[in-house]
Amino acid sequence: MSPPASAAARDRLRIAIQKSGRLADPARSLLAACGLSWRESRDRLFCYGETLPVDLLLVRDDDIPGLIADGVCDLGVVGRNVLLEQDGDRRGNGRAPAFREWRALGFGGCRLSIAVPDAWQWQGPQDLSGKRIATSYPALLSQWLAQQGIDAQVVLLSGSVEIAPRLGQAEAICDLVSSGATLSANQLKAVQTLVESEAVLAGPVDKFDDVRGELADLLLRRLDGALRVRNSKLLMFQAPRDLLAELLPLLPDAEQPTVMRLDDGDDVALQALCHGAVTWQRLEELKRAGARGLMVLPVEGMLA
Repeated sequence: MSPPASAAARDRLRIAIQKSGRLADPARSLLAACGLSWRESRDRLFCYGETLPVDLLLVRDDDIPGLIADGVCDLGVVGRNVLLEQDGDRRGNGRAPAFREWRALGFGGCRLSIAVPDAWQWQGPQDLSGKRIATSYPALLSQWLAQQGIDAQVVLLSGSVEIAPRLGQAEAICDLVSSGATLSANQLKAVQTLVESEAVLAGPVDKFDDVRGELADLLLRRLDGALRVRNSKLLMFQAPRDLLAELLPLLPDAEQPTVMRLDDGDDVALQALCHGAVTWQRLEELKRAGARGLMVLPVEGMLA
């Protein structure tokens, strides 16, 4: 599939992110952690890349997949739920796929779930047969119902889906759930998850075959590094060499550690990049196993 004409001559990478909303600030922070900085336009809708030829478009979340499909932007940070819903809508209308998920970004987690009134004695998906289900995600819900062989009516609502059962518009809903507080406030309970969602980097189905391809590869390498070090710590300590067999199993989330022999006898210095939480309990376990001089250091950047 050739890129749209509007994208063919571009020599800068253009990324769309939310102008405002729960994904906006984390997206900017993650891209900044990749070494990107921008000069923002007066209307605050466009950010010109200064450190790299990578610009930002500040738009509505729901518009991002369409902007990628039309070639207005090259990549976008968007919720997986939005991406899959619009992809399902395109396929349902006989249009070819125009975008896909390139990377999961690890923030903005939520789930698209079926929720029913608290009074229901939920036995399984077949309980929805013949029922009305209110949702803002008709493509994903219809696809799931078809997979389950359930004949139910999809009621499309653009907002306030959770109050549909109380208003008599539907018997159940299909909506995004994060904490579940909104469901509880409306006497509903989540009973079935359709999609586990989070923020993702979305892009076209095919890779770029011009300078944007090199920029995208560079961005992906930096993203991978930033995501790897987000919860990583560098752990350093000293210990007798003959205790390594007992110490290393206490570092199950660490990459292959570096072990250096010290000048004074059989002791070694060890440093390991740990990708899980390095808690006080873990440090105490290591100390009991023979480690000493334990230090935990933050990791600012990493490039494989």
